Amino acid sequence: MLELGVNIDHVATLREARKTFEPDPIWAAVEAHLGGADGITVHLREDRRHIQDADVERLRTHTQIKLNLEMAPTDELLEFSLKITPEMVMFVPEGRNEITTEGGLDVIRHEKHLKQMIQKLVQQNIMVSVFIDADKEQIKAAENIGVQVCEVHTGPYAHVFYSQGRDKSSLEVQAELGKIKDAGEEIQKFGMRFNAGHALNYFNVRHVAEIQGLSEVHIGHAIISRSMFVGMREAVRDMKMLLMEAKQ
Repeated sequence: MLELGVNIDHVATLREARKTFEPDPIWAAVEAHLGGADGITVHLREDRRHIQDADVERLRTHTQIKLNLEMAPTDELLEFSLKITPEMVMFVPEGRNEITTEGGLDVIRHEKHLKQMIQKLVQQNIMVSVFIDADKEQIKAAENIGVQVCEVHTGPYAHVFYSQGRDKSSLEVQAELGKIKDAGEEIQKFGMRFNAGHALNYFNVRHVAEIQGLSEVHIGHAIISRSMFVGMREAVRDMKMLLMEAKQ
């Protein structure tokens, strides 16, 4: 069964636009659970532009499905994650001026620092993931430092899929899908779990979901956007149905 992790960051983005108490991301997490989500993902950014520490603390207490905490590999966020103990921590790159994550983490460059952080997380029985581009050298580096999960950056595929008129048969789209597939095979060869995410939506997710060995996808913006019109529970249910159909 392909699992769905729902990213609720943009519920907090809307709240922070007015610096008020609504909409509440915890309500969104509960609705996502009722819609069939297998996990909840939040990105606790260094500048706290949307999700706040208190949100993560409340999610840890009130949600009944697994919590995936995305974060930059900083000492401050490491200490916070060790206190919260989510089911999974995913290290991601972070830029203060970016609107959303723009690429995979350079594991090779930060190998020594990441390895030390991962050891502390594993000692607390926290699964560790890295968000990386579909690059074999980065996958090998992830295996070297003890990562258990690699999430492949699907943004390049999503952008090409859109620019090519949502035509799966186009050579450009097939090339990007091939990169994801090859990366997934390499990840599994090293005994790690193969996840995928970024810019996936209701139109492009099926072709990624059909890739063999994929364990989980993380999707946020598309689901939150649809929820404005149909509600969170229905938006998650629609996405979950697409994933199930892709695996039949």
